[in-house]
Amino acid sequence: MTKEVSIDCENLTKNYASATALAGISFKVSKGEIFGFIGPDGAGKTSLFRILATLLLPDNGTASVEGLDVVKDYRKLRQILGYMPGRFSLYQDLTVAENLQFFAGIFRVNIKENYYLIRDIYEQIAPFANRRAGKLSGGMKQKLALCCALIHKPVVLILDEPTTGVDAVSRHEFWEMLIRLKQEHITILVATPYMDEAVLCDRVALIQHGEIMAIDTPESITRAYPDQLFKIKSNNTLTAIRLMKEFEGILSAEMFGDTVHVSAEKGRINAYAIKEYLSEKGMMVTAVSEADPGIEDCFIHLMKQSGVVKNETIIS
Repeated sequence: MTKEVSIDCENLTKNYASATALAGISFKVSKGEIFGFIGPDGAGKTSLFRILATLLLPDNGTASVEGLDVVKDYRKLRQILGYMPGRFSLYQDLTVAENLQFFAGIFRVNIKENYYLIRDIYEQIAPFANRRAGKLSGGMKQKLALCCALIHKPVVLILDEPTTGVDAVSRHEFWEMLIRLKQEHITILVATPYMDEAVLCDRVALIQHGEIMAIDTPESITRAYPDQLFKIKSNNTLTAIRLMKEFEGILSAEMFGDTVHVSAEKGRINAYAIKEYLSEKGMMVTAVSEADPGIEDCFIHLMKQSGVVKNETIIS
């Protein structure tokens, strides 16, 4: 059964004076789907989202949301969109309650009629209803912004890096909210630099330098990883990376927190050979084991495959 399309982009291009933000990307998002755009800063996520939110004009290509063209039908489109930009954009001098009332007034809705949609979120910030928005913590600001984006019951919700800069608990709570919102048949488009959030999406697009490198379910993307992956823990991560890059048969060696992820051709080497090699070089190796690839491993592999040098920091 073919799913209905909510967002449809064809050959979308956006250039700035000194850079290309979007290099002719095409994708579709199904209705009621949580679709994630995964990539580091500068990948093109914000430019894309601003185009879809009718705040930026594309240079070429077409984009439609719920059958409405983002350029020609921008007035109608703004009535069915909920948009949460990367930076907190509510009125800092208004209280929590005043911000919510203001956005309800813009869309000419009564807070009570759509309160069921934001109840779980708003009850967490209700004790601060009379506090100015600018005085809230990062997590509370995030929840208020989501309430204001939802108060008119949008058909499509666009979230540009909504969890950047907030603590791990708030990130977890925010994604629990998104999963509940999906049950209301709202299409959710979310951008994030956090690779661990990718697995919470129905499908993801891996984007870098304005180009989409892969689109699929998180499971399918990781399953397509072609190499054998090893995880190394040692007394000196940087030295381990340097030595592994000199070891015959190694395709890549990258830092992942306090460990090193090493990829090799399947069947070429094993964990014992890696441990012996590093020990011979005078390193204290705590553990070497085979590992299942994650989204970040796949991202790095695709970047290398496309000839892009990995010089950005990807947060894992």
